[in-house]
Amino acid sequence: MNGPPGDASTAARRRQIVYGAVVFFSSAIVMVLEIAAGRLIAPYVGVSLYSWTSIIGVVLAGLSLGNWAGGRWADAGAGAREVALALAAAALATLAIILLLTVFAPLVQSRPLGLMSASMLLALALFFLPAACLGLIAPMLTTLALRLDPRSGHVVGRMHALAALGSILGTFATGFVLIQFFGTRSVIVAAGVGLLLLAVPLSRSARGAMAGAAVLAALVLTAAVPRQGMSDPCDAESQYFCIRVIESGGEGTPEGSRTLVLDHLVHGISYGPDGRLLFAPYSHLMDELVRRHLGDRADSARYFFAGGGAFSQPRAVKTSYPAARVDVAELDPAVTRMADRRLFLDPQTLQIDHTDARIALQRSAEGSYDAIIGDVFHDVAVPYHLTTREYVALIESRLAPDGIYVLNVVDVFPDPRLVKSIVKTLSESFAQVDIWLHRIPAQRSRATFVISAFDGPSPPEVLESSYGLARSWLRVTGPVLETGTPMEALPVLTDNFVPVERLVSPLLLETVGNW
Repeated sequence: MNGPPGDASTAARRRQIVYGAVVFFSSAIVMVLEIAAGRLIAPYVGVSLYSWTSIIGVVLAGLSLGNWAGGRWADAGAGAREVALALAAAALATLAIILLLTVFAPLVQSRPLGLMSASMLLALALFFLPAACLGLIAPMLTTLALRLDPRSGHVVGRMHALAALGSILGTFATGFVLIQFFGTRSVIVAAGVGLLLLAVPLSRSARGAMAGAAVLAALVLTAAVPRQGMSDPCDAESQYFCIRVIESGGEGTPEGSRTLVLDHLVHGISYGPDGRLLFAPYSHLMDELVRRHLGDRADSARYFFAGGGAFSQPRAVKTSYPAARVDVAELDPAVTRMADRRLFLDPQTLQIDHTDARIALQRSAEGSYDAIIGDVFHDVAVPYHLTTREYVALIESRLAPDGIYVLNVVDVFPDPRLVKSIVKTLSESFAQVDIWLHRIPAQRSRATFVISAFDGPSPPEVLESSYGLARSWLRVTGPVLETGTPMEALPVLTDNFVPVERLVSPLLLETVGNW
């Protein structure tokens, strides 16, 4: 005998609330995984437009397949039990990410792959299956909700709205809070456990399967432990980087030096006993160019550093010239904290602004600096707004009349198209723009170029070090600009058009981009 109509109506409303809640939270977990994916693979392939494109494309492809399969499964009569099984499968696929990373990351790194191919393969191996399983949920639960409420537009609209709101929550919570406070691996494990818990109110007729899923989940995590799957490679995780500090010594660096690694790239080396010593040839060159240009003014000059990182260059300036004013715009406060704790930095000796370099310069007065040093290019990730004509005009206005601007850029030798475009852009504002290399590569390869820009006479063809390690650098402006792509075929970079990924595409598409 059926219960009163009121009881049936109340039960239907409760089931719809459960269905809506599951859609909301499962959609949030989709975005948790997507945001965490960028951080998880960064230590292996870095962060670039192509790595994020790979992640977003793979997740969308998985969701599309899951949506299609979920709709067909719903039409075939799938009910709450099948939704619970789909959630359990999504949970297992999510937890398996930690284990699969230990298999596929070394495999991808050992193959001669470009960064784009490596990013795509890692994203596919780790995140396609979880996304496909999660894609099953919304169409199945929407179909079940339609069986309880004849207002199809109302139901479908509500489910889409809940999915969108869940996605917003997952995006903001992961990017702003979860990864910074709990770490990527903990967030992924929590997402897997959360999916298992979401299945509980739907699994009354599938308790045996759910118990089996819980056991499998424990086995997957147990298998990941001896493979170091749960070992976080980061000393700290921020909104921007996986941050590590490695004790150096040997291989050209003495005892007492420490290396900062951001994601997968060595960013700087700091030497405890002597802050003036710069190990990276490009850092040493940038400092030598500034010293040579400023001459006797160097000891009381005003310096602005776009990017702090290991703070080895600002520290070298302040150690050599205690009376100098050194301002640093470092976007990531976690990097500064690490430099303070582990890289011998005394932040009280510098004026550090934790903001974007362009914003920091906009806040300063005209003619504020004698030297502006750009060290903001992280591997092949290019902050494009710090390359454009508008930014160069800002730099020119903030430099004193006899000031100098130097920056480093990673590009391909012998035809560095981004470097050439930057030179073309700088030449609109500065009379003397030059390209420097520590040594000429013997073959086509990735290289770190230094560019100097100022108004004044030409510097020497060869620059010898005046302190620190004995080195020399070559001014290669003419040979580089006359080789490969003609200058007239390359754009002046502007805020409206700055195709940096196209210009450095060999670094992303070919093995020449690998270190």
